[in-house]
Amino acid sequence: MLRQIFFTLISIYCFAAHAQFGNILEKARQKTKTKINQRVDQKMDKAIDQTLDKAETAPKKTNPDGSKPTVNADDAAEEEPTKGKTNSTSSLKSYSKFDFVPGEKIVAAEDYSQDAVGDFPAGWNTNGTGEIVTTNKSQGKYLMTQKETIFYPEGITNLPDNFTLEFDLMCSNQFDFYSGHFVVGFTSAADIGKDFNSFARFGEGRLSNGGGFEVSFHPQNAGGLVGMTEFYSTFDHNEIIKNNADQDKLSEPDKTSTHISIWRQKNRVRVYMDEKKVWDMPKGIASDLQLHSLYFRNNAANNSNDAYYLGNIRLAVGAPDTRSKLLTEGKFVTRGILFDVNSDKIKATSYGAIKDIAQVLIENEGLKVLIVGHTDTDGEPAANLELSKKRAQAVKDFISKEFNVDSGRLRTDGKGETQPTEKNSTDEGKANNRRVEFIRQ
Repeated sequence: MLRQIFFTLISIYCFAAHAQFGNILEKARQKTKTKINQRVDQKMDKAIDQTLDKAETAPKKTNPDGSKPTVNADDAAEEEPTKGKTNSTSSLKSYSKFDFVPGEKIVAAEDYSQDAVGDFPAGWNTNGTGEIVTTNKSQGKYLMTQKETIFYPEGITNLPDNFTLEFDLMCSNQFDFYSGHFVVGFTSAADIGKDFNSFARFGEGRLSNGGGFEVSFHPQNAGGLVGMTEFYSTFDHNEIIKNNADQDKLSEPDKTSTHISIWRQKNRVRVYMDEKKVWDMPKGIASDLQLHSLYFRNNAANNSNDAYYLGNIRLAVGAPDTRSKLLTEGKFVTRGILFDVNSDKIKATSYGAIKDIAQVLIENEGLKVLIVGHTDTDGEPAANLELSKKRAQAVKDFISKEFNVDSGRLRTDGKGETQPTEKNSTDEGKANNRRVEFIRQ
């Protein structure tokens, strides 16, 4: 009897202890769950606050005059380019193999600043149509063409055997673009307007007045091709070279504009798309071929929604002679180091020009230079003076950090708009006044 009572008491105690332990576990689970929920709520609150802060401080998508930008329907979801300060190292480093160096003197610059949105640019000619627009994909104005057309700047009548051309190119409907390719061409013809048809079918060898060369750019599916560029060259109506390369820069996801750079040195031609060198042909054109005109062509429009956008055109002549001018003449001036508008952030396409200068400093360890920034007259004089000093400092910082040049060898100064080399009444004059000088000390 006593044994039964004893085991009964033991069972009751064990059951009570188990129940109490279960309660402890349940309380622990509930407390842990509460803590987790609190942590999650804290994280969510923080994320929401950050999102709201960004939304409140985000730049508004309007033009400088307050009007809404003109956009293609398929581009409506695109974001504006990120604006930043001098910390452009990461974007510049992506151009580490970019060896393009712009010519010394800018002879033509076109950003359509003198033309109204909706118009065809006044200084151009065409056999078709086009209009100036703004977009939410990239700052500034662009010339939009949607139909098969040829268009060219009338002021360019002579191209030497050493020149560089740069421009920005965009297309609509990146992954649903079924129209033809976009073409940039250089010809010995002095007046394109006399025979537009000769330039409509360059690839068939019908170019009049001697010859020239073309580079065409194909977005995905354009003309049945997938992300290609083509190079075609003729002389005395005879084909010299025709080739193509895979290059889908125009069709990259979330792509804004593609920066095109073309460099002719006698019979050598180099073509770049952003940081990539697409072509480098030592015998691309005849060395004694005299080129006179530059033209662009929207090859075809099979889809009414397809459009090309052309902007920020810079044509420069003369091969930069960095080494000779810096070492023997004591001064080198470059218009190839570019910055964002009203900013000291260096554009990534400046890498080749900076690398060219840095190489001279690396090979001449005793060389010290003063870096001087200059601006045009747009804006207030005091603001331009400060901006020129900041830009010179940004160049110094990049050369020192990227190329391990002792910063003690580099001094900086800025002159703002006070020392123009040309009148600021033209786009070309302004572009030549926006420069960086390196002066031997």
